[in-house]
Amino acid sequence: MDSSDQNRLSVTLVDVASGKEAEFTELAEQLRQLLVRRRYGVSELIRDEAHPLRFYSVRRWNDAAAAAACHADPEVQLVTAALYRIARVTHVVNGARPADPLHLLLEDQRARVEADRRSGFDRRVEARGRPDGERRAGTDRRLGPRRLQNRAGEVDLVAAARRAREHADAAFSKFKVGAALETLTGDVVAGCNIENATLGLTICAERVAMFKALSDGHRGFLRIAIVADTEAPTPPCGACRQILWEFGGNLQVDLANLKGLISTHQLKDLLPLPFDARLL
Repeated sequence: MDSSDQNRLSVTLVDVASGKEAEFTELAEQLRQLLVRRRYGVSELIRDEAHPLRFYSVRRWNDAAAAAACHADPEVQLVTAALYRIARVTHVVNGARPADPLHLLLEDQRARVEADRRSGFDRRVEARGRPDGERRAGTDRRLGPRRLQNRAGEVDLVAAARRAREHADAAFSKFKVGAALETLTGDVVAGCNIENATLGLTICAERVAMFKALSDGHRGFLRIAIVADTEAPTPPCGACRQILWEFGGNLQVDLANLKGLISTHQLKDLLPLPFDARLL
């Protein structure tokens, strides 16, 4: 599809929350009308007869530029954000986005072994097998691409943040932090803290991730994961909370350490009285 600008096709799998079908249908119709009115393409909604709350959203873009314009459209992003609050959306076919081997989005990389292999500092250098050949079970089992095939729509944002943390330049504080943002279009943008000899020019992982995402053209965000090597949760500093609020709104904030997720918050609770454009 990348070689042709004509009739690019995208398909998403949508699992609607119970009791939200009417709201979903209304939002889907708003989105369909937006695509037609703005000349982005056409959209069709198909119900899965075996699963009453499962739908397939099929979009045929006029061309690649129309798809990109649609994803950057603020009005489309508002409707999409509302959809994400009541449904789990899994990108099945995305003919409008060029292939990117560095994508951290797990649902796009289930068939790639590299996305689940450990490398660098995270790679094991000694055997740590369990006694008597005991197998891992339950939540302790490691989830690779093959096991994730039956868990459509899940993005391991904490793992992306943990990988980003390994690139941190924390020569002065020795305190490495990684962050990963999930965008409305299903992309993951990661960042790490970068320190400077003047200290005052140091920038946190959360702002690095947000500025990278903005510079790549993203304008809608769902959540951010922040990872540090601490026992207690490490929340974003005040400056980061302000930046995240101004550009991301009321994001979900997942705080984790190297062992996994510790706690989840809404940004409005971490920044209860924000300053933003409404006050200007």
